[in-house]
Amino acid sequence: MTRLRTILLLAGVLLTAAAIAGVAQPHLGRAAAAATPKTITVAGNGSVTVVPDRAGFDFTVDTRAATAKAALAQNATRAAAVAAAIKNTGIDAADIQTSQVSLSPQTNQAGTDIVGYAASTSVSVTSTIAKAGSLVDAAVAAGADGVSGPNLSLSDQDAQYRSALKLAVANAKAKAQTLADAGSLALGGVQTITEGAGQTPIVFAQKAAPSADGVAIEPGTQTIDATVTVTYAAS
Repeated sequence: MTRLRTILLLAGVLLTAAAIAGVAQPHLGRAAAAATPKTITVAGNGSVTVVPDRAGFDFTVDTRAATAKAALAQNATRAAAVAAAIKNTGIDAADIQTSQVSLSPQTNQAGTDIVGYAASTSVSVTSTIAKAGSLVDAAVAAGADGVSGPNLSLSDQDAQYRSALKLAVANAKAKAQTLADAGSLALGGVQTITEGAGQTPIVFAQKAAPSADGVAIEPGTQTIDATVTVTYAAS
């Protein structure tokens, strides 16, 4: 019985010693924590330069009359004539929109009496660059007394932006490879990609000048930019 008690006491001492050793030296009591993976994070930029193929205009018709009803009626007639002239240039009805109709009283210099009414209608139109000049000529000839534009744009802007994104990713990879080489690392696969905010196209338009065929609209060029942030594995 005494011998059994002695054996049990020795076993307890050994277990206690092992536990103390594990606390004093964690690497002996449990597996070492995994090493933090190496990564390289870079920003990439891409740009494409394109020629816009769409032009937007706002045409305004202003009329004045002694009564509100007369001012609106005259304005509606002239605005309809402008819209018809625009359609006759080959513009689709879906690209023609009445964007604003307004009516306001006109007073004498003292501001005490109403002497008449002013009505105004604005028509917004989008056309191809090729039709833009004839469109302006037709609208003015039909009675438009205000022209605003052109607002140049691309019919395939989304596709061009995607091209800029691809260039941005390629730019990011080139930067990451340079950093990896400088740090004596091997560049691994992509871990994450974050798209940056797309920038509004910047228009670099040439100066437009009238020609014998009417108003000349020069499209110039637009730059579409894209940015990405990419994280690569490294070893």
